[in-house]
Amino acid sequence: MSMGFLRRLFGISSGLSFFAWQVEMTTRCPLQCRMCIREAQRGWRPADMPIDKFRKLAPYFGLVENTVLQGWGEPLMHPHLIDAIRIVKDNGSRPGFVTSGWGLDTSMVAELAGNGLDFIGFSLAGATPKTHDAIRRNSHLPAVLDAICEFNRFKADNRRETPRMHIVFLMLKDNIAEIPMLLDLARRVGIDVVMLINLIQVSDAWQDDQKVFSCGRGEAWAVIEEARIKAKELDIALQISSLNPEVTAVCGDDPLRNLFIAIDGQVSPCVYLHPPVPSPVKRIFCGEPVSVEKLSFGNIFDEPLEQIWTGQDYVAFRSQFQKRRDFVASHPYDSIASPEIERLMPGGGVALPEPPAPCLTCHRRLGL
Repeated sequence: MSMGFLRRLFGISSGLSFFAWQVEMTTRCPLQCRMCIREAQRGWRPADMPIDKFRKLAPYFGLVENTVLQGWGEPLMHPHLIDAIRIVKDNGSRPGFVTSGWGLDTSMVAELAGNGLDFIGFSLAGATPKTHDAIRRNSHLPAVLDAICEFNRFKADNRRETPRMHIVFLMLKDNIAEIPMLLDLARRVGIDVVMLINLIQVSDAWQDDQKVFSCGRGEAWAVIEEARIKAKELDIALQISSLNPEVTAVCGDDPLRNLFIAIDGQVSPCVYLHPPVPSPVKRIFCGEPVSVEKLSFGNIFDEPLEQIWTGQDYVAFRSQFQKRRDFVASHPYDSIASPEIERLMPGGGVALPEPPAPCLTCHRRLGL
């Protein structure tokens, strides 16, 4: 998950030590989404983070602006999600998550909104039930839209500004034509922030064929420009992930100010480096099958955060991104090329220093 949507929702960073933590509450999910890593990788580990373990994180939340209670599963399935929201809120951070909307009814909406939920995103994969339901299998688009409307009713009746809501739309070849319709849909249900994201963890041939981005000079999707125009007309904040490689010093997950905590307490730079599957993790990077070892720098249930964060290996990992950031800051933007851009367009610029080895085969580091 990109943390960019949090900046869109809440504006400028307050300067706390961490901008966001992503805490995986559960790896269980009732859906069978075609774009999920679970569709292609064997050995999935369905489990919940015990709430007593989660309470051990409470002293740290005062250092974290935003806490995303979500990893590779559906957070609404966690039996103590409301307790987790209260713990985060009471200790000074903003709690929220992205959801499929599974099981949301009037009672659950009131519990979530009434107990301090600050933000919630709704994952859509189409602007029509036929498209959405075929990709996000076991989900039903009208039910998700009903849940959004229920939140708006609760907020209006109780004169609340929160939770702030947004739509997360995964762009695929099967649904990209529906993006203009999606914006009409968002306006109709009272959503004014829409994120169009890419399929980063490509795990099988279907997913590789369905991705709309390119690692080189890709197709220019006319529908994207149409969406920009429509979003402006409808006064919708539209965030669009790049469909072609860009010079990116630090990916949108920004391991310099963010981290991911898996259900068992393992601390990793991002969700893509620690899915609940056996290592190595298989992926397709720019059309080529590759494997990457899962990465953890320690277990926050067993070690103090300071010990993990300042550990030699973690510091070395982050320093590679800091070098890239410093490099970009000291060179004219149009003179810099990533290794991929340099390979595709020889002589195109001064190559950006490489990121840490575990990130070499991640589409996020190409700005996608």
